[in-house]
Amino acid sequence: MNYKITRRHLLASSAATAGALAMPAIVRAAGQQPLAGKELRLLTWSDNTGLAILDHIAKPFEEATGARVIADRTGSTSEMVAKLRAAGDRPQYDVITLAGVGAVELAGDGLLAQPDLNRLPNLEQVDPRFRTGADGHGIGYLLWTGGLIYNTKTFAEPPKSYAEMWDASRQNRLFLPPSTWTDALDTIFATGKMLGGDGTNADEAFAKLAELRDSILTFGENPAQISELFRSDALDIGGVYAPAFYADELKDPANSNMGATYDIDEGFFADLMYTIVPKAKPGDDDVVHAFIDYTLDANVQGKMAEAVLNGPINQNAVMSDDAKASPFIIKPEQMGDAAVVHNKAFVADVREDWITRYTQTLA
Repeated sequence: MNYKITRRHLLASSAATAGALAMPAIVRAAGQQPLAGKELRLLTWSDNTGLAILDHIAKPFEEATGARVIADRTGSTSEMVAKLRAAGDRPQYDVITLAGVGAVELAGDGLLAQPDLNRLPNLEQVDPRFRTGADGHGIGYLLWTGGLIYNTKTFAEPPKSYAEMWDASRQNRLFLPPSTWTDALDTIFATGKMLGGDGTNADEAFAKLAELRDSILTFGENPAQISELFRSDALDIGGVYAPAFYADELKDPANSNMGATYDIDEGFFADLMYTIVPKAKPGDDDVVHAFIDYTLDANVQGKMAEAVLNGPINQNAVMSDDAKASPFIIKPEQMGDAAVVHNKAFVADVREDWITRYTQTLA
């Protein structure tokens, strides 16, 4: 089956008090703590992006609504997909935040419900291209973007191509994303583009990636470990990887030795993440829709963008001057043809095969 890979233009401190945030209609109408006594079970990431969700979304949502958010955290979208598939018809989670390809796969499995868009008023502030996906089963959340992470002591200027990873001087000073992360699929795609293809030339890409086997110091399962390896000057470069993990380090390159760039000849990668609702869920629709709508609030979107360098999708996102000036938070004026946006159906189709081949190639 042939799929067309598209490259298109994208559009893309906690609040003083939770009450200052524009809340869903159910909250505004009912007054204080209208969801008291209700629970919402959330599955999100175990890294600092997941921690930011707890700090900037879950906790203020609890304070404003009275609902209790019970969070489970795991390492990757692949693990989230596996958890929901294993649960089957057993109610386990109410809301999951994950990469777009995971939503496509789970929707194809028939495991997701379609949220009622009429109960998500903040969706009106989101560009129509980013409101929904996975045949209406996913609600747009934030933009995940990936490029190159590099050592500012090694590179006087940001590297301009993924080809820098193949430089002989990088031996034992290179890191790559782990196989189950969407970033690994991006790395395969970027390698194909580097070789002059359209990114789907997987055989060529894997043959080229095999040349890196002896250069890899580690895979990036643990972003904190990667940070420490840069700080100790043990790494030169790695990708495709997200600056989202290193909001603090990128503010202080003199101490962290870390830089990041999206200005790459072969382009950088942008993925619209989704919030999804399992068809079998323990909570009720009121709390689920209120929480999803809260993730799209203009203040929340601004806070999350600054905390984890994800691109906001609410066109009215309230951002600090520092966030507005940050080259690591993708904003509409920074987007263009350099942004590679995958056809999610294609990625869902090749993901399992590419994960296996990536693992075998680089083991």
